[in-house]
Amino acid sequence: MPEPDPTPAHDTTHFGFQDVPVSEKSARVRDVFSSVADSYDLMNDLMSLGVHRAWKASFVNRIAFRPDMRFLDVAGGTGDIAFRIREKARPGSTITVCDINPDMLRVGKARAIDKGILGPKSGLRWVCGDAEAIPASDSSFDVYTIAFGLRNVTNIPAALAEARRVLRPGGQFYCLEFSQVVLPVLDDIYDRYSFSVLPKLGRYVARDEAAYRYLAESIRKFPNQEKLAALMGDAGLEQVKVQNLSGGIAAIHSARRI
Repeated sequence: MPEPDPTPAHDTTHFGFQDVPVSEKSARVRDVFSSVADSYDLMNDLMSLGVHRAWKASFVNRIAFRPDMRFLDVAGGTGDIAFRIREKARPGSTITVCDINPDMLRVGKARAIDKGILGPKSGLRWVCGDAEAIPASDSSFDVYTIAFGLRNVTNIPAALAEARRVLRPGGQFYCLEFSQVVLPVLDDIYDRYSFSVLPKLGRYVARDEAAYRYLAESIRKFPNQEKLAALMGDAGLEQVKVQNLSGGIAAIHSARRI
């Protein structure tokens, strides 16, 4: 399989294994997540056999919490990461959830209501926005998180540059994403599972087989651990670290804006 290119070339980019016009990818990704928004969290449990919960717990545990922090969770529409951050956040902290998809934000807001997390005192703010053009001023946040969202942006280097822009000096960057399996036997098993089981789960649970075929393909097109770390450095993020999870099925990349 050819090495993935994180930067759109000329006028086309990848949407899974398809080449599509750069101008169309964002809308196609929005359509995918609009289709699966209501079943998104259930599908995460089924696809990972619940392991995604441990990954997310490890992800949030990496954050260095202090009072009065401003958090930005990008592509976090259903609130899964934001709710976890809120449980650990110190007094005076606020969390902005930014997602390009209104349907994912709708699900997140409904979940917040179910949890009794309401009003300005909740510390939560929901914003519809693009990871490549975040609606926030420079140096606005202490912590930037993105979980299972970076591989869906059209231009990964642009999204990483935006992350650096909105972080304050000394700010923390954390990315949780599917990555490249590093164990020889597990990689074959994972490939078979991804391309046979995931689309079938999508068909019967989310009623959208194509969305979960795209998921499997988008993982294969995403830069591996080393290449993503290099892209982060190119974007001006420093002190880059990588932690593999479950043999590299997922990985946490962390860095700081210095």
